[in-house]
Amino acid sequence: MSVKFVKLVTGETVIGTYNPEKNGLEDVAQIQVIPGSAGIQIAILPYGFPFEEKITGFISMDKVVYEFSHVPQDLENKYYEAKSNIRISSTMPNANLENGGLGSQNTNQEKVIDIESLFRKS
Repeated sequence: MSVKFVKLVTGETVIGTYNPEKNGLEDVAQIQVIPGSAGIQIAILPYGFPFEEKITGFISMDKVVYEFSHVPQDLENKYYEAKSNIRISSTMPNANLENGGLGSQNTNQEKVIDIESLFRKS
């Protein structure tokens, strides 16, 4: 199963694991862009938040209006971390976590990223 990053007909941007047998996304998380004083931040929340605290659920692909051609590696890593509560180590291959990316071991409380860097192909 692969991870897909999509925009729904409702306008929400979500990430989830694609199930080809059901033709839909499982374990769906909503992506929220939050402007802050130090730049733009990204929050990954369960789609059913605040009523569901775990990343679960299913959305059929007929509710998808746009599929991003590339899932940024930092975003995919953060999705897996949020889904499993397991932190992805920066020593893992292909982690692409240097330079303060989403998964870096930055000691600051806020994770501030350059939003444009998420959409640049490596």
